[in-house]
Amino acid sequence: MTIRELEPNMAGRGMRVGIAQARFNEDIGEGLRSGCLAELVRLGVAEADITYATVPGALELPLTLQAMAQSGRFDALVALGAVIRGETYHFEIVSNESARGITDVQLNTGIPIANAVLTTENDDQALVRMVQKGTEAAQAAIEMANLLKAVK
Repeated sequence: MTIRELEPNMAGRGMRVGIAQARFNEDIGEGLRSGCLAELVRLGVAEADITYATVPGALELPLTLQAMAQSGRFDALVALGAVIRGETYHFEIVSNESARGITDVQLNTGIPIANAVLTTENDDQALVRMVQKGTEAAQAAIEMANLLKAVK
């Protein structure tokens, strides 16, 4: 029996990537952004092929990502942001609804979206994770874009 295995492909050369970042918790967002951009370039994505936009908060990410996906200009997208637990139920609403919206856009458009919206209990947890999560989001975006091309 011969099985065709689609190996992970992390080659970013020629890929066009859009990034949408929430400005709320901006310091964390900047850490996510730096990790993401550095990794995209390391994987071979040309800086000229990266488009970066900011939005007020995590709930605005899905609409922006949807517009980017529908533009036909991108092979992959990345969502960056941080939702840090407070004393109210608002944390759950923002966390759940932004994640649902991002997933819906991805499934409805067929454009892979790496979700790097951190959801943490406090600032310290977010600070520890931000650069690594941005790096991992870049890797996931490129890997998924290549996988979808291979499947098609």
